[in-house]
Amino acid sequence: MLTQLSTVKARLGLTTTSDDGILTNMITAVSARFDQICRRTFARTVDATQEFNADDTEIAPMAYPLESVGSFALKTSEVSGWIAVSPDPDYLVRRDCVISLTVRLGTWRQTARVTYTGGYVLPGTTPSAGQTALPSDVEQACVEQVAYWYQNRANLGLTSLTVSADYKKFATLDLLAGVQAVLSGYERWKG
Repeated sequence: MLTQLSTVKARLGLTTTSDDGILTNMITAVSARFDQICRRTFARTVDATQEFNADDTEIAPMAYPLESVGSFALKTSEVSGWIAVSPDPDYLVRRDCVISLTVRLGTWRQTARVTYTGGYVLPGTTPSAGQTALPSDVEQACVEQVAYWYQNRANLGLTSLTVSADYKKFATLDLLAGVQAVLSGYERWKG
């Protein structure tokens, strides 16, 4: 989760535990939505695997910034399965988010796989050497979005309401404008 329950509760000024379940679910939903919008995985993932075309030389891992690249494997058929690439291919990690191979691992008829560790250390855990903490603006955007959903939970999905002569129409924004602005800086480009 991109923020902690205690951080959201402090933002909302809540001291009871009666809504902890709904807040936790909202934090989980917002975190997943952020991953989806940005086409990446924010959370640090150890031994993540990602498949790519064996004739590609540029791999954009889903979880970045990259900490380490473990191994490469190649698959020619389902019968033979994954076979480790040996010796290890030569590569360069560029901008902590792209693995550039110096040569192709195979042909267009094959599938390759990389195993790596990458992503951000989430709030509540102290990053070790070589690790990167989740940027504070991403965490704050998560806090604000959860707070907005929580404060407006009775009106979610409501597009208009007429009471006597008063007519109210609620915004249909999926995410707050400020949250969308923060996330735009963390989107993975479409490849």
